[in-house]
Amino acid sequence: MVLGNKLHIASQVELNRVEEKLSKQKAKQLFESRDITQVEVGTFAGLATIHAYLFGEVYDFAGQVRDVNLAKGNFRFAPVMYLQQSLAHISAMPQQNFEQIIEKYVEMNVAHPFREGNGRATRIWLDLMLKKELQRVIDWNAVDKAEYLSAMERSVVKDLEIKHLLQSALTDQINDRELYMKGIDVSYYYEGYSEYRVEDL
Repeated sequence: MVLGNKLHIASQVELNRVEEKLSKQKAKQLFESRDITQVEVGTFAGLATIHAYLFGEVYDFAGQVRDVNLAKGNFRFAPVMYLQQSLAHISAMPQQNFEQIIEKYVEMNVAHPFREGNGRATRIWLDLMLKKELQRVIDWNAVDKAEYLSAMERSVVKDLEIKHLLQSALTDQINDRELYMKGIDVSYYYEGYSEYRVEDL
């Protein structure tokens, strides 16, 4: 079943292609317009702002808390009935050091607040916390896709692996345009989107 979308696209392949192109253009604009500096850091409201910015041209639900239960493989994300409560708790979690920031990120992944596009929006949200609190961001080019996905899968039970993986990829190049653009490409590649390079859009 193809997700309902503003463009009335009925083919999933076509929707994936158009969604990738439009949302990558918006991710580029988010950085270049400096709108990214207006995002509230570390809260669900901030994450919703990022999600709405990226996906607003494609989905009516952009930036809106999902109203359906979601699962990936055998794992069920936070049930809809507890989602608002869970998001309020995550927003209030501390973010003063690397461990706390990653714990907050892992919890937001478990919440999976949106119908689609969670990973891509949440990785930008994570980098904003790291940038504000630690003057660091992640060089996503240094994070292997398979290692990242398996560490995220296991982070629900134990987050040591994802902490180690991301800590070893930290950089102080927090305002580097090229690093950000390449990071968006990698973030999309994790989710199976790799038809366009941000720089070409």
